[in-house]
Amino acid sequence: MTTTPELPRIVSVDDHVIEPAHLFSTWLPERYRDRGPRPLTAGIGELAYVGGKYHFTMDPAGPAADWWVYEDLRFPYKRNIAAVGFTRDEMTLEGITRAQMRPGCWDPAERLRDMDLNHVEASLCFPTFPRFCGQTFAEARDKEVALACVRAYNDWMVEEWCGDSGGRLIPLCLIPLWDVGLAVAEIRRNAARGVRAVTFSEIPTHLGLPSIHSGYWDPFFAVCEDTGTVVSMHIGSSSQMPAASPDAPPAVQAALSFNNAMASMADFLFSGVLVRFPRLRLAYAEGQMGWIPYALERADAVWAEHRAWGGVRDTVPEPPSSYYYRQIYCCFFRDLHGVASLDAVGRDNATFETDYPHVDSTFPHTREVALEHTRGLDDETVWKLLRGNAIRMLGLDLDADRVANAAPVRSPETARSRSGEPGAGPGAGPTATQAL
Repeated sequence: MTTTPELPRIVSVDDHVIEPAHLFSTWLPERYRDRGPRPLTAGIGELAYVGGKYHFTMDPAGPAADWWVYEDLRFPYKRNIAAVGFTRDEMTLEGITRAQMRPGCWDPAERLRDMDLNHVEASLCFPTFPRFCGQTFAEARDKEVALACVRAYNDWMVEEWCGDSGGRLIPLCLIPLWDVGLAVAEIRRNAARGVRAVTFSEIPTHLGLPSIHSGYWDPFFAVCEDTGTVVSMHIGSSSQMPAASPDAPPAVQAALSFNNAMASMADFLFSGVLVRFPRLRLAYAEGQMGWIPYALERADAVWAEHRAWGGVRDTVPEPPSSYYYRQIYCCFFRDLHGVASLDAVGRDNATFETDYPHVDSTFPHTREVALEHTRGLDDETVWKLLRGNAIRMLGLDLDADRVANAAPVRSPETARSRSGEPGAGPGAGPTATQAL
């Protein structure tokens, strides 16, 4: 008789929520509601994705979709971002209504049921209509209303989406990106009620905001460090995807999406931010991890050979990889090469995700995918990848004794020593050619 290996229940650090139609009518103060986002069900014309941007029109004769109307913005929900329940060939750019979605996309009780089906204990969810780090509100003209919308979203996230989940739905909040002082205040407001994660842009300058090198964001980083708030950055949170030929199909950008996380991480490693704020934690969502070993090798080589003329001699006193192992988390869901390179990626730096309900989601087969990726790994490493590192990163009230006893490994050398495999390296564990 064949038995299926036991697998710890997953803590997913990257999922998504489709906002319910009542969000702003319930949580936005009444004086702002006529100027805030309004839900609408209306026909949609043909959708296209060109150069990293969606192109669409409202069309009364077209199929119905649920929209948000906010200032001049018309934002439709699309099938590829509410894809669970559809076959791969059905995950198109067609518009979709909430009634056509799997209810777990927007209903927290149904989400918990889907998590049970999918071997997931806890989930951190990024926004959809506000976009990955709240760009929708940062781009609005009326910043008084925009600030009220950020706060309303956060109140809904904490009190309604996560409130009755028993801690299984983990709050991820927005900041008003346009004002660092307001951002600091919002971090403190949410931290006071137990929030330990905030979403931020991978490359703020792409949004017309100051760079992380400028010092402008230091008060934000300081309050995140002080409150234990993780700065979580999703691919595409710069409102750009990696460029290729302008007429390339969207599949090219999807294949290159990890480039955003790689560029952002290099930015941070050479910025001095992690030097000035040694307890600050960064997390990259949906970036995968197979690229990290060479990115760190190259960063360390640049630091060793070029730091004087390269402008980082006085701001980055140690090899950049040391800050990565100390302060940065990556995440994966389909990355056999990354698992095979785990000693270089860092067994204490990698976390897992399901990407529910996006087109990339492993739902409802996440357990099988996780088993395939962790085959041959020791139990402690499996626990760290699927839940332990996420619990430690987010300060969750789970597995307290085990987390306390799992001292982080800070470098590939000590990782190999702790694992008892002095010859371990990129060839250890599952191979990159294993099929899912």
